[in-house]
Amino acid sequence: MSDQREPAVPGRDPGLLDERADSLRADCANCFALCCVAPAFAASADFALDKPAGRACPNLRSDDFGCGVHTRLRDIGFSGCTVYDCFGAGQKVARVTYAGQDWRRAPHTAKQMFRVFPIMRDLHELLRYLYEAQSLAPARPIHGRLRAAYEDTERLTRGEPAELLRIDIGALRQQLNPLLLRASELVRAGVGGKKKDRRGADLIGARLKGADLRGANLRGAYLIGADLRGADLRLADVIGADFRDADLRGADLTDALYLIQSQLDAAKGDSHTTLPPILTRPTHWR
Repeated sequence: MSDQREPAVPGRDPGLLDERADSLRADCANCFALCCVAPAFAASADFALDKPAGRACPNLRSDDFGCGVHTRLRDIGFSGCTVYDCFGAGQKVARVTYAGQDWRRAPHTAKQMFRVFPIMRDLHELLRYLYEAQSLAPARPIHGRLRAAYEDTERLTRGEPAELLRIDIGALRQQLNPLLLRASELVRAGVGGKKKDRRGADLIGARLKGADLRGANLRGAYLIGADLRGADLRLADVIGADFRDADLRGADLTDALYLIQSQLDAAKGDSHTTLPPILTRPTHWR
């Protein structure tokens, strides 16, 4: 289907991507299973039990920081774990902020470490978006500002625990969002035709099979359970969009803007779903 569609405007310049990408991917082997301890979760379709914040999941092995049911998470009711992404914050907290000192061997660090982790996770998510924005060729006029914002945010991640705990993440998001939006607008301006603005829209269960959503603004849209089979989402801005159980079979997500792995992991897709090269096809897709 994709080869019969009109081409979208050039989106990314791969030459602008570099080794920073690795630091924005989770490296569980160099973490202290912080995502299995710090967050709270409630029994639901995503989690099989209640777990308060700061308490280790009962599936976390006591002899190391591995998950005892990792290969069966979806089968036993822990699909929420499979879609979680720390964007590399776990290893940053473990190896940089606390210099390899883990919460089991140094229990006095535990309470503070578990408070620092979600802040670091939010910082790394912002870094992920800023990193991508710098690869958008039509956004070249603001690449300098994006680069400066990335460097300033990355500098925050290297602060001491007390400094990290003082960061106002909400204020930082408000500060950076106009810049990310401007990068998106510069890219989407080159998409022909009328572009749909469905920012924050309630599209739960929407019938969007085969829809032309090229260059659409879907920021923060609720697409839970939406039928997006064969839809054209090239260069659509999907930052913060909720794709839980959305049907993306055969959809074209080539160069969808600010698309992250956890959005794909929460959705349904198949071998005909076209993805940006920086993302991985989820193993549960058929």
